[in-house]
Amino acid sequence: MNTEELMQIALDMVGFSEIPGDSAVYVKGDHIRRILFGVDLGVPELIMAHGLGYDCCLAHHPQGGRAFAQYHEVLWKHKTLLMNAGVPEELAEEAVSPLVETARVANHSRNLYHAPSVAELLGIPYLNIHNPLDELGRRIMDQAIRDSVDKSGTVQDVVDALLGLEEFQRATTEIMVPVGNLDDKAGKVVVAHGAGTNGGYSVARAYFDHGIGTVVYIHISPGDLKKLQDYGKGNLIISGHIASDMVGINPYLRELRRRGLTVDELDRDTGSFP
Repeated sequence: MNTEELMQIALDMVGFSEIPGDSAVYVKGDHIRRILFGVDLGVPELIMAHGLGYDCCLAHHPQGGRAFAQYHEVLWKHKTLLMNAGVPEELAEEAVSPLVETARVANHSRNLYHAPSVAELLGIPYLNIHNPLDELGRRIMDQAIRDSVDKSGTVQDVVDALLGLEEFQRATTEIMVPVGNLDDKAGKVVVAHGAGTNGGYSVARAYFDHGIGTVVYIHISPGDLKKLQDYGKGNLIISGHIASDMVGINPYLRELRRRGLTVDELDRDTGSFP
C-alpha cells in the first residue's frame, strides 16, 4: 500500500473525484503495512511513530501544507448543504461567506510546513484525510435519523437515533440540546457536518429561517451558541466533535484493516478514561 492508495480508498468511499482542500499527502511513501492514526497527529506523534517503527502517520485533521492553505475552500460545502435544504443560493452564499473569508485570512498567520517538514526530515510517510471521512460520517448520521424519525418525531427521537450509533454510545461527551427542547417537534432535520467545521450562527440561522426545524452540529463556539439562544428559533443538537468524527473514521479504518494493514489509533473516544 502507498500513501496515494490510502487517500484514494477514502475518496472512493464517498465518490469524490479529487482530494478536497482540507486533505493532503505531505510525504509520499510506499510499502506501508503499519499505520499510526490520530485525529490530531502532529510533530510529537511523528517522532513517536518514527521511534516505534511505523511505516506511515495518518491524521484526520489538517496538519499543514495545502490542507491549511486551501482549507477555506471546503467551507463552501455549507452552501451546498443549505441549498439542498431549500435555502436560496444568494442567501446561502451570504451565510457562508464570512466563514470562508475568516479562514482564508487566518491562513496567513499559519506556519504551513512545520509538521510536514518534520515528517520529511524523519523520512516517514504522512497524510491527512479530513473532508472525505467527515462526509462519510455525515451520511451515516443523516441516514440513522431518516431511518428512525418520522414527520411527527421529536428532538428526543433525533437524539435517540444518533445514540443508536456505537460511537455515541461509547463517547465521553453527551449529546446536547442547547437550543430548543427534547420534547419539541423536530420538523425537518439537517446534519450540518462534512463542510470543514460547523457553520456557526449565520448558517444555523439560515436553516431556521427557511423551514428547517432541527440542525445537528458536531460542535459550536460559545459565542455563536449564545447568539442562537438569543435568536430563539429552531432546535440545535450538538453531537460532540470526536465522537462524530469517529462515525466516519471507523468505517475507513475497518476497510484498511480488511485489506491487511495494521492500524493503531490515538484519540479514540471510547469513554474509557476518567
